[in-house]
Amino acid sequence: MEFPTDRKYSKEHTWISIQDNTGTIGITEFAQSELGEIVYADLPNVGYSFQQDEVFGSVEAVKTVSDLFMPVSGKITETNELLLKAPTLINDNPYKDGWLIKIEIKDITELEDLLTSNQYKELTN
Repeated sequence: MEFPTDRKYSKEHTWISIQDNTGTIGITEFAQSELGEIVYADLPNVGYSFQQDEVFGSVEAVKTVSDLFMPVSGKITETNELLLKAPTLINDNPYKDGWLIKIEIKDITELEDLLTSNQYKELTN
């Protein structure tokens, strides 16, 4: 199982990678493997703002629905439109093509509340 070191992780199984003041957010390989085949992703519209730990959407698998929690506060700047037609991209490649949303980060210091790759790996073992 992959735990890329170039991003931060939440205890709710989302990851965020940062470039300048933009964060790309997705769910972890561990989370998608626990859910099983994902058949639908309910994502917010561009322009909506969310606080850290707030539910921003959900993913639906064959047997369950799971809420998605915002790792840091921010405003949605983009959603992954490919997931509308191919939600299984989340299963196939959760850290690249299966990303969920991009945000403009409101408070960069909130990243300090998140886990490193090693800390997240310990949490899931």
